[in-house]
Amino acid sequence: MKTVKQLLSTKSADIFSVPADTSVLNALRVMMEKNISALLILEERQLLGIFTERDYARKIILQGKASADTLLSEVMTADPITVSPGDSLDHCMQTMTDKHIRHLPVIQENQLIGMVSIGDVVKFIMEDQKQTISQLESYISS
Repeated sequence: MKTVKQLLSTKSADIFSVPADTSVLNALRVMMEKNISALLILEERQLLGIFTERDYARKIILQGKASADTLLSEVMTADPITVSPGDSLDHCMQTMTDKHIRHLPVIQENQLIGMVSIGDVVKFIMEDQKQTISQLESYISS
């Protein structure tokens, strides 16, 4: 079974994060500039939380809060569910499905080393399946 480590090796090593005292408006600007739908909240390299588009819709828009006046510390999802590099992609998919989440920070030895999204996992699995099919077709035709 494929692992988180294998998936991370195919992705950019960039980790997009901001501190907890960032305004929601500034966090949204970062998300727009980087074309991402989730942003990690770090303090001295320690993962404090995650802020997603879903958090924005539910905790800002629907509650009538102002993005410019609200800090991420007030609306982020604190202590997010994480995975480790050795976890299987099946485990990631099951966790995301069971918990209704789309992003999993990856932690190794108490350090954040990356993040995987449901899109990353699906794309990686599809590419792996294409390779397997190609190898089987080659085997059959030879």
